[in-house]
Amino acid sequence: MPILLILLLALIIAQVGFWKTLGSILGAIAMIGLLVVLVVLALAVLGLIIARRARPRT
Repeated sequence: MPILLILLLALIIAQVGFWKTLGSILGAIAMIGLLVVLVVLALAVLGLIIARRARPRT
């Protein structure tokens, strides 16, 4: 499987150039990072909502 990724990367570099390929890879990594942050924040908000509903009212 890694050989396929290397061949695909070489093909992309040959087509559009190194810097555009590097930019697109870094952009994809940044999008994954933002997705992880969004999921963590959503889980935190959900946890707060559940904690407030579970707390006994006085």
